[in-house]
Amino acid sequence: MKEYEVKETFLRVTRRVPGVLYEPAGRDGECLNAVLVMHSDEDYLDAPTGRQLAKRGFRVLCANAMVKEGLFFTQVDKMQAVKGAVEYLRSLPRVNRIILMGHSGGATLMTAYQAIAENGAQIFQGPEVILPYPDSSPLPPADGLMLLDANWGNAAMQLFSLDPAVVSEDSGMELDPVYNLFEKENGFKKEGSTFSDAFIRRFQRKQGERNNQILAHALECWEKIQAGEGRYSDDEPLVIPGANQVFFNNKLYAQDIRLMSHTRQPRELIHADGSSTVEIVHSVRHPENPESMTHNMMDGARIMTVYNYLTSYAVRTLDSYGYGEDSVWGIDWDSTYCCPPGNVQHIHVPSLFMGMTAGWEFLAAETIYEMSASIDKHVAFVEGANHKFHTAHHCEAFKGQFGNTMETLHDYVAKWLSEGRFEGPSSFQ
Repeated sequence: MKEYEVKETFLRVTRRVPGVLYEPAGRDGECLNAVLVMHSDEDYLDAPTGRQLAKRGFRVLCANAMVKEGLFFTQVDKMQAVKGAVEYLRSLPRVNRIILMGHSGGATLMTAYQAIAENGAQIFQGPEVILPYPDSSPLPPADGLMLLDANWGNAAMQLFSLDPAVVSEDSGMELDPVYNLFEKENGFKKEGSTFSDAFIRRFQRKQGERNNQILAHALECWEKIQAGEGRYSDDEPLVIPGANQVFFNNKLYAQDIRLMSHTRQPRELIHADGSSTVEIVHSVRHPENPESMTHNMMDGARIMTVYNYLTSYAVRTLDSYGYGEDSVWGIDWDSTYCCPPGNVQHIHVPSLFMGMTAGWEFLAAETIYEMSASIDKHVAFVEGANHKFHTAHHCEAFKGQFGNTMETLHDYVAKWLSEGRFEGPSSFQ
């Protein structure tokens, strides 16, 4: 594939939404597909996919969704940021099709957006939804979807991060040793743990119960606010001890790497030389997270508002909630628009789902793929790539085993984009 010089242009996409447009130099007169890259919470102006796909001949807009006065951003704010970016790309001359790319938590944003854009907001306004999506204004749809090492969603990662050992929702200092995964009596070892089936079930059952208790509390607070009986007229602070959803916080599968460690079905695995095999795909990651951060407010707690939680991080769990080596169960995906597995049930455009085998979220790709409503869908995994797409050299059995995973991934993505499914003008224009 020809490699181009990359032209970078910093721009104002729309009000409070900055972006960087990455373009292949010398192709200004050609009609090109454009990829939109955004994350739900983080600065993605220099996301590697921008330069990687631009040098392969595509236009890429990397934009931010969270630039706003104040500390908290609602799902509606973020949807409007994506809308502004899609409209900006549609306004450019010689833009053919628009493909959304969601990485990690960006998959929540992009799948919720496309689901509403294709079907209308009513799909997330039924009685099964915890807090119905509050805005019925139309959103312009994209023509395709790529989720590169997506996680199970902002709400699911919030669930997986909950420390079930927390005794009081007012403090992160007192922990019940029965549910504390960092207790040696429960099987914890800093170099990597193998927990008993009994402890895993106990931990996950309590985690699901605590999740639903927090959800019930937030809904009760919201009802009082709506009735004019809250502590404030518009919203209230919500601090959840031991719930920070960054990876290094209370995730059982970080220590016991048997959990979420391989696919259920044979899937395509891409190797260092670009070749691929179809097999049960296994994680290559090592144990991580050797200490609890629950006692720490800034690193261990989630600090948000009631409304922010209900619209961006809440999901309902069933009594059967849990996860094992190859799957997650007992999550009510239809209760939220904050998880890709539920959102993709409403998305029909061509879709690519890819997992990185040295990342801790790689297995989500298979779940999302299986639940996708798209007829033109594909799932594949990059051997030895970490969550940020770089080669996990520390996981190699020998030097060079995994090659350059950044290049391997984007070669594969560029090939998928070029296979003919996005030829001609957009069907949504």
